[in-house]
Amino acid sequence: MSEAMLSKVRKLLAQAEDPACTPAESAAFTAKATELIARYGVDRALLAVQDPTTDPVGDRVLDVVAPYARDKVGLLAAVAEPLRCRCVRRRQGNGFTVHLFGFASDLERVDLLFTSLLVQAAHGLAATEVPPDDHPAAFRRSWLAGFAEVIGGRLWAAERVAASESGTTSMALVLADRSDRVQRRLTEEYPRLRTAPPRRLAGTGFDSGAEAGRRAHLGGRGVDAGGVAERRLSR
Repeated sequence: MSEAMLSKVRKLLAQAEDPACTPAESAAFTAKATELIARYGVDRALLAVQDPTTDPVGDRVLDVVAPYARDKVGLLAAVAEPLRCRCVRRRQGNGFTVHLFGFASDLERVDLLFTSLLVQAAHGLAATEVPPDDHPAAFRRSWLAGFAEVIGGRLWAAERVAASESGTTSMALVLADRSDRVQRRLTEEYPRLRTAPPRRLAGTGFDSGAEAGRRAHLGGRGVDAGGVAERRLSR
């Protein structure tokens, strides 16, 4: 993403996070920010068809820290997959290192959206009362699982809409090819990768987290987006 556009997106997201903003103003700022992000992703994909050097397949490493590090990784995966990125989780202390693979423009989009959604998740958790008969950590883990599942579904839908509005009949083939190339890059790096078993969550916060996911700002083309902050969730 160009420095000018990145600066504009960050400014919009920072305005959306300002406590003085009304919900309507915040939604307007975040919608515009992610509209720019979504449009940028489609434009870069089309440009790379003509000149692959403009948007190479690459990778980056993110440190995901405690508390609730595994749940944050789940949210990262929910953002990365719809944006045609892949991630490999590796344990590091009481957190994780996540190796992300994707085209440069998609990696940028994932980083911006993930950071924003962590802020919104932290705010949502802080505003949600834990039922007296539930363990706080178990409730929050299940809350985050519900939040991530709904976010992932919304992003898949948004990407389909963005592709359909590109004005290019071959857009679906272009994006499928990009996904295949990212998968090949991951396989080259991790030829014996194993899939983690599904988690069993005991808390009762899933529905509450899912509802927060439906309210979360994602921006642009039928969805909205949130703001920028540290990759941390409050306890």
